[in-house]
Amino acid sequence: MGVSEEARALSAVVDRLAERHPDVSRHVIEDVVQEEHRSLDRGRVRDFVPILVEHAARDRLHTVSR
Repeated sequence: MGVSEEARALSAVVDRLAERHPDVSRHVIEDVVQEEHRSLDRGRVRDFVPILVEHAARDRLHTVSR
């Protein structure tokens, strides 16, 4: 997965999470996604990074929106 593909995938993650968590501001969702992405940024295999970011961000946002 190239850099631009990964960026598009992460943008789609933000969109899905914003739809799923309308009570959380988009800015907060973007911050959470960026933090989770940074935590995985050192990996050499990039194909699953957006999926892993989405799962981790979804879990964090679920806790926030309670």
